[in-house]
Amino acid sequence: MNEYDSERIQDMLRPLGYEAVNSPENANLVVLNTCHIREKATEKVYSELGRLKKLKTNSAEPMTIAVAGCVAQAEGGEIMRRQPAVDLVLGPQSYHKLPEMIAKVSRSMGDRLETDFDTLEKFDALPKTRNASSATAFLSVQEGCDKFCTFCVVPYTRGAENSRSVNDIVFEARSLAAQGVREITLLGQNVNAYHGKEIGKDDEWTLGRLIRHLARIGGIDRIRYSTSHPRDMDDDLIVAHGDCYSMMPFLHLPVQSGSNKILKTMNRGHTRERYQEIIEKVRTARSDTAIASDFIVGFPGETDDDFEDTMNLVRDIEYAIAYSFKYSARPGTPAAELPRQVPLDVQNERLQKLQTLLREQQAKFNASKIGEIVPVLVTGRGRQVGQVHGRSPYQQAVHFEAPESLIGKIVEVKIEAASLNALAGNLEIQREKAA
Repeated sequence: MNEYDSERIQDMLRPLGYEAVNSPENANLVVLNTCHIREKATEKVYSELGRLKKLKTNSAEPMTIAVAGCVAQAEGGEIMRRQPAVDLVLGPQSYHKLPEMIAKVSRSMGDRLETDFDTLEKFDALPKTRNASSATAFLSVQEGCDKFCTFCVVPYTRGAENSRSVNDIVFEARSLAAQGVREITLLGQNVNAYHGKEIGKDDEWTLGRLIRHLARIGGIDRIRYSTSHPRDMDDDLIVAHGDCYSMMPFLHLPVQSGSNKILKTMNRGHTRERYQEIIEKVRTARSDTAIASDFIVGFPGETDDDFEDTMNLVRDIEYAIAYSFKYSARPGTPAAELPRQVPLDVQNERLQKLQTLLREQQAKFNASKIGEIVPVLVTGRGRQVGQVHGRSPYQQAVHFEAPESLIGKIVEVKIEAASLNALAGNLEIQREKAA
């Protein structure tokens, strides 16, 4: 979501004469787009601001520093107090106001802090067209969260769930397709909670219905979505995994824990058994679907037995890839006040065990592709001369020798080798794969 927001910030600033540069040393305006989901991410913001203050002080040209995103939303006043070099602070639902705020600051007038929660205003104010720079693109369809997991700051930094209109999403998707985008990833804090409408009509669209509609746009050959919640995996979306060819056979469905006791304390709103039922249904709808997930270890009250429940769930599901983290207490969340906080050394030990198992599963999944012919969307040059890279349907990086003229096309590659993080192969058929 932050990558998408950063792209849209560039879109808004371009009419003002701004162009992106590769380093802050050459910038008149620096925008830090921030994440507040874990403590480490927040700490990096203040560290980076210290470095930018030195650049600003020593710069021959005026430099404006803006902090956007979720840290700005949660700690805007603290940011301005701790780092006077910051000129502007904008929450994630307010960055569409950045051009106006820049103009006011240049005249030494107007507010420097903006943390409104008006998602609809943000969506309406975004430029309707985008400059696509790749064959892949993110497309925001939903923002916010109403789930209030006890460990999570998102409902407090992104606001309530809100869905874009069908019309705006389709217009943006068509604009991207006209610029050569072949794959779109639909984004939302709870993307499968999408319930948008067509302008002037009352019936709500599910995410499954939206995906089927977008799949009919010429040029859009691949569709993904992230991040989903088990509570919003309805049967219509599950069926779409099987009957919509453009939907990639890859589902990222965070579970966080395999213990029903911990899931209840987290306020996840689903059980281990319900999660397993969803995965089984998705795999029934399309047998080659790969599963990804997120895990938190060391949540308050987690016992050895609770952790073993998580390990057993991982063994049962067998993930293609997963992201795992130690519990990070976020100020203002209910979990931060819970008793029986797990000691750091126990968290570290459990995380190491879980990540070892997950790496084994990821390596096994990647190795299973050796010998297969895989459709790969070519996205850029490789590190080696004469090499390009792309993405498989399962989000794996794939490297192979081929001409750069294939960038932006879908080609068939026979996989010859696999590592933990990538595949390598040979171009099988030197023509674009038919849609």
